[in-house]
Amino acid sequence: MQHYLKIVLLFMIAMTSCAEKKNKLEKQKERFTSELLELKEYFNIPGLAVSIEKDGDNVYQKFFGVSELETNTSVDSTTLFPIASITKVFSAVLVMKLVEQGKLSLKAPVNTFLPKPILGDSILVKHVLSHTSQGNVGEHFYYSSRFGLLTYVIEKASGKSFAENMEQEILNPLKLENTFLLQDSTQITRIAKPYILDDGIKKGFIDYGYSASAGIVSNLEDLAIFNKALDDNLIINNESKALMFTSFKKDLPYGYGVFNQQFENLNIVWAYGQYDCYSSLLLKIPSENITLTMLANNNLLSDPARLIYGDVTSSLFALSFLKNYVLQLDEMTLFQNPDSISKPSLNTKLHRKIVLAQALATSFMARFHPEKLKTSAKLLDHIFSEYPNYLEYADLNLLHTLSFLKDVAFYRELGEFNDFDLQLEKIGKMISSKDPNNPYANIYLGTFYDRKGNKEKAKYYFERIVQAPNFSRFWYTNEAQQWLDDHQ
Repeated sequence: MQHYLKIVLLFMIAMTSCAEKKNKLEKQKERFTSELLELKEYFNIPGLAVSIEKDGDNVYQKFFGVSELETNTSVDSTTLFPIASITKVFSAVLVMKLVEQGKLSLKAPVNTFLPKPILGDSILVKHVLSHTSQGNVGEHFYYSSRFGLLTYVIEKASGKSFAENMEQEILNPLKLENTFLLQDSTQITRIAKPYILDDGIKKGFIDYGYSASAGIVSNLEDLAIFNKALDDNLIINNESKALMFTSFKKDLPYGYGVFNQQFENLNIVWAYGQYDCYSSLLLKIPSENITLTMLANNNLLSDPARLIYGDVTSSLFALSFLKNYVLQLDEMTLFQNPDSISKPSLNTKLHRKIVLAQALATSFMARFHPEKLKTSAKLLDHIFSEYPNYLEYADLNLLHTLSFLKDVAFYRELGEFNDFDLQLEKIGKMISSKDPNNPYANIYLGTFYDRKGNKEKAKYYFERIVQAPNFSRFWYTNEAQQWLDDHQ
């Protein structure tokens, strides 16, 4: 009898535990869904597809909004999206497969694969693959268009076209029937229509063409298959994957073809895509065997967070996922009321990240709604008051926020915005002193001093950009050169 009662008691405990777990998962889903809807509305995203895989199983999949506004067509499991730079993850797999096959060395000079030499001979495949080919080679991370040169590397090393490599090594073996390289307008069936935020939501355009940098179209289902194949070492071996998923150098935010960073004792592996009218996010926590995938048909899933700087925790979308599904802090508020910001009872680092990410996002949205400038400023006031040692946590994203608020005030003719000039100057100089060639720190400081009327200091930082050795031209090069030409 006692044995029977013990079995019944254990059964009841197990049932209670299962019920509690199920209830927790449902609350997790509800909170995450609620925050996604809030973010979708905040950023005016027409359509959004979201999926989470945990231990090889799908634990969350939702489709929000429309793939075409004009016909009110809903986003669903058949909707395809251009994934832009998440293509780089696929390309990195192709490179690593060639290394495994003995057809390529990561230490080979990139010039040997190009139609004509355009880089220094010290720049190796591994440097382009890790975005460390600019400035002092192998020392600093600067996201670069040079990644596209790996198209030639893959083709010459394999003896096959890039498209053939993609089909034969990844798409066909994994049976990715909804994934292809976008070449022209004959392929746009089932692709979500592109939109752009300007004066409201406007019709956008599709970027055609492909390379190692961008060009793949896919959906949640196929990306989940690709992700699981990576997890299970089906397309490259574990050693190759470890190289991809490990930072190229300590404190750099990138491995081979994919971002890598540490946060709250977690190793986060991630990639993002950003066209003018599409955006995407792939975020993995290998230790938890969990992956988030998000696809959108405007670029505001990515653009406001300045993911190009290498910090996924500047994204409110990523932070919502991390707090709800990884850190188990789902009760922490994602969108703070700037007039009454909640005080965190625990994990102040995550709280600070959330407020900073909201300030960054709000500064971006101030382009369209100037009143949000004050909202962003209130959030920053709180941060600098609550966490006054800002030089200890400041980064390019915070510098960008401070600079961007001044840009909004300048271009919207709202008068001078000098609220955070002290912080901007100190943070900019700190970053620039650690990394003198950093083009972003230099462009922000150059612009800051130009508007202050200090032309000599402005010239110093603009010259740093155009005179920096071994950099490919980018928007900041053009702006710096234009300023110097205008002030000769």
